Amino acid sequence: MGIIKTNHVSYDYVRVNDEGVEEEKERALEDVSIDVYPGSFVAILGANGSGKSTLARHLNALLAPSEGTVWVDGMDTSKEENVFPVRREAGMVFQNPDNQIIAGIVEEDVAFGPENIGVPTKDIWKRVEEALEKTGMAAYRMHSPNRLSGGQKQRVAIAGTLAMHPKCIILDEPTAMLDPGGRREVIETVAELNEKEGVTVVLITHYMEEVVYADHVFVMQDGKLAMEGPPREIFSKVEELQKYKLGVPQITLLAHELRKSGLDIPEGILSEEELAEAICRLR
Repeated sequence: MGIIKTNHVSYDYVRVNDEGVEEEKERALEDVSIDVYPGSFVAILGANGSGKSTLARHLNALLAPSEGTVWVDGMDTSKEENVFPVRREAGMVFQNPDNQIIAGIVEEDVAFGPENIGVPTKDIWKRVEEALEKTGMAAYRMHSPNRLSGGQKQRVAIAGTLAMHPKCIILDEPTAMLDPGGRREVIETVAELNEKEGVTVVLITHYMEEVVYADHVFVMQDGKLAMEGPPREIFSKVEELQKYKLGVPQITLLAHELRKSGLDIPEGILSEEELAEAICRLR
């Protein structure tokens, strides 16, 4: 079993009236089974309304499934006694960093999580130092978060999660509110944490360029798992992705169009370097 596993998970959003009587039920997830292995980088893709954020909230017990089971580090997330242990093992970073930053100084904000879970004071500041170094924010430790860029704020939020020493970090569209520079900062930080520190990463996104760092990709559509596989395999299916209202990285699309025009270029090109090499081999 992976560090995170969902087994035939379905979820219903239920609307009740003022008397507490159920009025409407909307199925947001339908029979979703995924496995995330320790040290991997997994991306979950999907258009708006596909269910990807609902799935993300199941992975650290913010939601419990209507049907099926979610395990995090072997713990069933639907059991009340497991909720806080699950959240310690699977840290969550949300779309808007302002919703996670609560202190007036960066290092105090990073210290908040470990302090809340009872880490001894002498260990808290060691964790803060490590987390700030790993996210490239050590030089800003005494700054006010309000003076930081969006990308820097999101890296502070990631540092605060790291300081709790989770086994896995779940990022729910962490770059959706950032400019291209901020997006690049955050994704490169996350990829480095995965590669150098072995932190398991689950990235929920609709930016195709962010997915090239992943080991494995899950594609959601209408609450169901529509596709899965390595990025190269997923991005070789351009028309199928377009059917699910998803694009592909620009360089992958360019390579696809060149292939359609008759050039012998491999499918699933992921970088400019790969495309340049493929074109050079045509000579």
